[in-house]
Amino acid sequence: MKTLIKNAHIISPDIEIINGAILLEGTTISGVFLEGEKLPNADKNFDAAGKIVAPGFIDVHVHGRSGCDFCDGTPKAISTIANDKLKEGVTSFLGTTLTIAEEQLATAIGCAADYMRNPTGAKIAGIHLEGPFINPKCLGAQNPDFVQLPNIGLVKRLNAIYPVKKVTYAIEMEGALPFTRELIAMGITPSTTHTAACYADYEKVSKLGLKNLSHFCNQMTPLHHRDIGMVGAGLLHDEAFIELICDKLHICPEMIKLVFKVKSSERIQLITDAMRAAGMSDGEYDLGGLNVTVKDGAARLENGALAGSTLLYYHGLKNVREITGKPLTELIKATSWNQTQTLNLGKLGKIEAGFTADIVVLNDDFSPTAVFVDGLQKL
Repeated sequence: MKTLIKNAHIISPDIEIINGAILLEGTTISGVFLEGEKLPNADKNFDAAGKIVAPGFIDVHVHGRSGCDFCDGTPKAISTIANDKLKEGVTSFLGTTLTIAEEQLATAIGCAADYMRNPTGAKIAGIHLEGPFINPKCLGAQNPDFVQLPNIGLVKRLNAIYPVKKVTYAIEMEGALPFTRELIAMGITPSTTHTAACYADYEKVSKLGLKNLSHFCNQMTPLHHRDIGMVGAGLLHDEAFIELICDKLHICPEMIKLVFKVKSSERIQLITDAMRAAGMSDGEYDLGGLNVTVKDGAARLENGALAGSTLLYYHGLKNVREITGKPLTELIKATSWNQTQTLNLGKLGKIEAGFTADIVVLNDDFSPTAVFVDGLQKL
């Protein structure tokens, strides 16, 4: 099956093509054409009508959507999240867990494995274990009843069900250093947040290979002039990848502008950290057994702490564009290419011959008008 996307305003990392075309053959991009070049024949023609055509977004930190949570552990929850993430332009995501019992984790991950045998929406590129290996003093919206010290045996058991791509944990906890070594040996990306670590703690794990900071600035030690903490580490270390929830609530616009001024666009990943209220109205919800109230789009626990976000992925890109004014050829790196680099996801994140045909067609406000996954139009 060959599909030709014509009249496309192509945006890819460091590349912009006005009125270009893209040939999809099966699951792969087989050619990209400039204006005026002779176009090949195809089984199907799609007219992008001058709209932005970009690599499909990859959300590496998302808990839920449309009333469902990944940890609900039901086929319906997984398929609902995966299908509705298409509406945000997301073609791949990491099923992100909570600090809950191992049995619940195993059930949810098993449902992800079942879904990927016949995926109907966005692809689940792997699992992101957020917890349970966190600092109990930095819980955020995680359940304290299931916090434990780093346990590579648990990771191995869950990884055997469906590949774990990333583990977020507190690097200062007992056993964190050998745990980091084990993760890297398994090909799993180590990441940190829900942590009270000082800068010296980060230096130790960074030498082992940790270079990812989950939901940057939130539930990690802030920048201070006597110890720059995790926020300072993320800004100082050029090699560090940082995840940003750009809803202008978890991180204020000025901090977003600062981060994009200090950090290379090649080391920033836009995420949603969305919970089940994303795409839903205000009201009462839950997250990992904790009661959550959503008011004016902000999800909070009873104590007022933020409990994930209700952010839709393309809204985050829209916010960053408005706040920073940076060219889309730079910002688009933060929506899929950088995620691919830190997680070794393969040929994703670029519109280029030989890359996977995961593509999103965007309106002027970045809302998706069409989405292709593995070469098939699914929205």
